Amino acid sequence: MRDFSRSNRIVVKIGTATLSKDGGVDTQYFRSVAAQLAELIRQGRQVVIVTSGAIGMGAGLLKLKGPVADMKMRQACAAIGQPLLMQEYRKAFSEFDIHVAQALLTAEVLNHRKTYLNLRNSVETLLKLGVVPVLNENDSVSTAEIGSAFGDNDKLSALVASKIDADLLIMLSDIDALYDKDPRKHPDARPIDAVFEISDKITRGAGSRGSTYSTGGMRTKIEAAKIAAQAGCRIVLAHGRAPDVITRIMAGEQVGTIFMPKRRLGNRARWILNSVPAGTVRIDDGAMNALRKNKSLLPSGVTDVKGAFKAGDVVMLNENAKAVTSLGAEELKTLAGKHSRQIRQILGPARKDVVAAPEDIVFLDY
Repeated sequence: MRDFSRSNRIVVKIGTATLSKDGGVDTQYFRSVAAQLAELIRQGRQVVIVTSGAIGMGAGLLKLKGPVADMKMRQACAAIGQPLLMQEYRKAFSEFDIHVAQALLTAEVLNHRKTYLNLRNSVETLLKLGVVPVLNENDSVSTAEIGSAFGDNDKLSALVASKIDADLLIMLSDIDALYDKDPRKHPDARPIDAVFEISDKITRGAGSRGSTYSTGGMRTKIEAAKIAAQAGCRIVLAHGRAPDVITRIMAGEQVGTIFMPKRRLGNRARWILNSVPAGTVRIDDGAMNALRKNKSLLPSGVTDVKGAFKAGDVVMLNENAKAVTSLGAEELKTLAGKHSRQIRQILGPARKDVVAAPEDIVFLDY
């Protein structure tokens, strides 16, 4: 369960509170992380960092006190803090003759297949060169209002781990483990060593509030664990300030909480599962039962269409599944309830005769 000797591609997520000390940058901590990861690279492993901290560093430089709530100010702090953050990583890893590279992401990059593949190819090339990619959300342009925000870097780290086929995701935070109850409210709360299924009980027991400059909390870490687990990726949640925490995790010590995956989806299936749907296609029970038997979705089973999507977009199928549709919303409205052979009669012979093929359908439950 905690044997990571064959884990060759590792994503390490480091939270804002972990990187900071007394409201400022902790240069020594950056060096400690670099030393531990440099040893993994020396062993022949590949490492990707997903980092927070840009907003906090920008706010610190501006001498702002407390949480930065205003969106424009958060974006400004991120723009100021991001180069400072990368400077710390560059200095730390340069001591071990390791180069770092920066990639700033928005949700659209991972939602669109073409840009996602471009990112994946870039990361693959950097890893082959022995460079450590340092990924962060592009907070200076990402906002929830325009749908470009991940919401937190816990989710981003899980998406990255999923999409680059990582073997292990290490989430370093100011939280030392998952507890059976919120330890801030219940003194008798007990840490959980291993999670084999993220049940409703576990989700309900999670807290929600993050730290001063962060957006995460235990709930976001649980949601992130669900995403990574779909990729067959193990996740270890641990306190980032524990001595030599990365080295000890990789040695198999019982540090923090390990989340074990239940299924391993292919790369394309994971992309479909983790993409934001552009609309919803309502289908009848007969069609849903057919999909569960690995059948295609035919227009005869479609009962309603919501949203403005185009062919090739990811859509929801009721509340049960996601699929890449071969028809746009208006086309599907025209064909809903009709026989599949009418697709080519109405739209032309070059079109597929199904709404979605089995390989383009992924169920949410497992």
